[in-house]
Amino acid sequence: MRIDFHRTFKKQYKRAPAKIREQFNERLQLFEDNPFHPLLVNHALGGDRLGKWSINITGNWRALYEFQNAETIIFAEIGTHPQLYG
Repeated sequence: MRIDFHRTFKKQYKRAPAKIREQFNERLQLFEDNPFHPLLVNHALGGDRLGKWSINITGNWRALYEFQNAETIIFAEIGTHPQLYG
């Protein structure tokens, strides 16, 4: 699996607190090893985010991604639950 990052994700990641960036990096390693590890709470989204998936970074922070093709995913956004869904 190849992982890429959308420019929006990169901007949001840079603005996130250092602890959140560190936590995301740990969760990304988990994701690479097992995308459906229970800590990630990986799930498909619906509504206006249909086609995107979400993983938990912390209790309130999420990272959203989508499949570009069968072998590549793109992390599109990172933020708190209210920032992403509110």
